[in-house]
Amino acid sequence: MKIGVITFPGSLDDVDAVRAARYADAEAVNLWHGDEDLRGVDAVIVPGGFSYGDYLRCGAIARFAPVMTSVIDAAKGGMPVLGICNGFQILCEAGLLPGALVRNKKLHFVCRDQWLRVENNTTAWTTRYEAGAEVLVPLKSGEGGYVADQSTLDELEGEGRVVFRYVGENPNGSRDDIAGICSANGRVVGLMPHPEHAIDALTGPSDDGLGMFLSVVDSLVKA
Repeated sequence: MKIGVITFPGSLDDVDAVRAARYADAEAVNLWHGDEDLRGVDAVIVPGGFSYGDYLRCGAIARFAPVMTSVIDAAKGGMPVLGICNGFQILCEAGLLPGALVRNKKLHFVCRDQWLRVENNTTAWTTRYEAGAEVLVPLKSGEGGYVADQSTLDELEGEGRVVFRYVGENPNGSRDDIAGICSANGRVVGLMPHPEHAIDALTGPSDDGLGMFLSVVDSLVKA
């Protein structure tokens, strides 16, 4: 299975996402922001960082990159897409996920290991987890507070589309402690914390994040 990882000017975590895909025994394919060709990949990761310097709003410029035209079309056709941190912001800006990410509640950049609870283990990216499981992954963001209008929040909660929720103290003021959400079909997932930094207990706080990449490989094999 081929998992594409996009690199934008300012991406920081594309290399780690490539490594995570390889840990899941997938073939990692580097995708360039200025190229519309997805090179035959089966899934796409939109990684973290500061795409285009995060000018305007985080992800607002990256949403118009040529590669995102193809990603949006592919996602609408059912291709699994994962947005991590800045990637989550980009997916929201692109309309693939609802809501927006705003400045953290205390206006400080947060960098720490963070416990998350798996709320939905039926998405293309979470089947390796037990529902209700708690996982430990790094969180590092300055604009990580998830917000949406009340009707959208009610829809997400009612349809089981909250995928991850912060455990313990809310680190950024996200509504309803939301750390990650998914599309209606469960193929597109976005989250602020970084599972790609927690794929090996030797280099991360745990290997809890690896389950996300193993999950998507499972879903592609079954498709």
